[in-house]
Amino acid sequence: MNNRETVQALLEAVQRGDLENAKARLAERFRFSGPVPAALNARAWLGMSASLKVAFPDLDYHFKITGGEGDVISSTEQLSGTHTGDFDLTSMLDMGVIPATHKSFASRLQKTKITVEEGKITSWAVEPTEGAGLMAILQQLDIYIADVIVAPKMWPIQTLSRS
Repeated sequence: MNNRETVQALLEAVQRGDLENAKARLAERFRFSGPVPAALNARAWLGMSASLKVAFPDLDYHFKITGGEGDVISSTEQLSGTHTGDFDLTSMLDMGVIPATHKSFASRLQKTKITVEEGKITSWAVEPTEGAGLMAILQQLDIYIADVIVAPKMWPIQTLSRS
């Protein structure tokens, strides 16, 4: 399998929510960076991906490979989904669990660089993009970071929405 096929297989596994398959494609030193406060290792990234899939069962990443040179494959992603499950941000950001809002979101297109070495993904770097990433998703769901800071862990639903 060449680098482009390796990345395509990872993207397809993530889209399906097949995180065991995705895990098998990651190098031990894998790091995910960009739309998170600090780079995540494979375990943390898989946990975040699982939490996203529970919170947004219809999550669509809209992945597209756009090119590549050597070990680095370029792609884009543009997440969208509906918040119908609990969004657990406890382990990732120590922000607790956000109950379903039943609202939809659609983020802006983000560019990514995915590095493959010896048949395994070592790095997934997402270019910071206004209107994309976790904070943009939360904002579209009418969940604001000030609410999270004021009421971490256990939130009454009225804390989450702004009319």
